[in-house]
Amino acid sequence: MAGVTLCEPTELYNLLNQATTVSRLAEPNYLCLLDARTKREYNESHLMTAIRVKTNPLGKYLVPPSVNLEYIRYCVVYDGKTDSVEAAFDMDYDLYEVDKDLKPYDTGANISGLRQKPSSEDNAKEGSAARCARVMQRLTRFPVLVLRGGYQRFTRSYHYLRTQKIFWMPRELEAFKPYPVEILPAKLYMGNYKQACDSQIQKDLKIKAHINVSEEAGSFFLEESDRLLHISIPDTPEADLFSHFSDICHFIDSHINQEAVLVFSTLGISRCSTAVMAYLIHSCRLYLKNAWSYVQKCKMNMRPNRGFVQQLSEWEQRIYFTAITDISEPKY
Repeated sequence: MAGVTLCEPTELYNLLNQATTVSRLAEPNYLCLLDARTKREYNESHLMTAIRVKTNPLGKYLVPPSVNLEYIRYCVVYDGKTDSVEAAFDMDYDLYEVDKDLKPYDTGANISGLRQKPSSEDNAKEGSAARCARVMQRLTRFPVLVLRGGYQRFTRSYHYLRTQKIFWMPRELEAFKPYPVEILPAKLYMGNYKQACDSQIQKDLKIKAHINVSEEAGSFFLEESDRLLHISIPDTPEADLFSHFSDICHFIDSHINQEAVLVFSTLGISRCSTAVMAYLIHSCRLYLKNAWSYVQKCKMNMRPNRGFVQQLSEWEQRIYFTAITDISEPKY
């Protein structure tokens, strides 16, 4: 059994917004999002791509027949507001082992009276997601994630990712426009040029300042020098981003406590990730190796070019007076 662990809202947000040439949500084995709430709650609204998990007559969660959990990389379960995974280890939940096609033992028994779960007219009990995850983790190769704070907490921050849509065609998922990934919740985002030019994204994320690390001019804050830092350099090993690291850190620090900042480059892979890691090394006091792992978890295909990796190593040496991260390791 793979186990059950908590997932922070920002982690699920970033999972939903991973992309290569198209959204990774179009990959059949990438993410399985399961809604452990009642039918009424699910029909009112749910997170995009979420499948409602049904229960048998005793209230035990059933594995959705349309999902092969063995091949799923990320399985995330949520309910209304669960904040812990304690219910996943509730032994009473396994008291009744029943088949999904359970029927009364005799014609005089009413099996629905044995339900441990509220009817679909009520809200799901707190801990429902953890109990559901306990069932799912028996079939997965990776830990099942339970969304901390559930649907309520997630939609307070990311209301634009909820929907009433139940069925998603592959083409619809490919066409989904991912948002910039979230580096620091509601404060710092990292994305590409196309996202930086999208007015709806700026509105949804409440972005009020840009760092443009590309040769193209952006669409916002062009006449507001206090809200735009444009570093026009190419994505080549010879390009000098090191000399701008101090300006990047100062700009983010001057905004981040009052408003959200978006750092972007053309593809959102090399230059912007270098800028973000330079900030994390300086202002969040992370070593390069820790900043690398952190940003890679937020944006799985981030990849500074080799010249920028060397410049980040030099930046780490300037901040900590010694080289701590061995950039000769293959992952760099």
